[in-house]
Amino acid sequence: MQPIFLIGYMGCGKSTLGRLASSMSHRSFIDLDSYIEGRFHATVKEIFAARGEEGFRELERAMLQEVGQFEDVIVACGGGTPCFYDNMEWMNAHGTTVFLDTSVEKLFTRLKRGRHKRPLIAEKTDEELRDFIVKALEGRMPHYSKAKVVFKSDLLDSESEKADTAQRFLNQLDIK
Repeated sequence: MQPIFLIGYMGCGKSTLGRLASSMSHRSFIDLDSYIEGRFHATVKEIFAARGEEGFRELERAMLQEVGQFEDVIVACGGGTPCFYDNMEWMNAHGTTVFLDTSVEKLFTRLKRGRHKRPLIAEKTDEELRDFIVKALEGRMPHYSKAKVVFKSDLLDSESEKADTAQRFLNQLDIK
């Protein structure tokens, strides 16, 4: 089976849903950022610092195309992955793209809770964070909207919500 590429804004549940759905369907799970870090023995932050955004995005594109050759895999892409080069078109041609559509309120709640782990938003006030999310989504929606499948991912907080949402995801994509 061709790869499934999960796309969406940070905090939408790509890693959470991807891990659970891959486990339930006996597929491999790849977090693209973690894959890049393992291949280059540096964090995404370190790669950005050393190579700049352009350098990182080139590596990201190459690694996306590498993991896109794997079979029976669910790939959690970085939030910006679909927005650079021809990545979105490439993913659509080589697998199933799924946009994890999450409300601004749910993104805000999740990112507010875990902002200390995300350097891009760590120092933002709540108001700044909400504005940042809204503006970023506006800029990325033209890319995200090219996904073959749209999946609502608001319900990923409790263990039962995660299990129910993962099953709904597998059902929607007709994955056994």
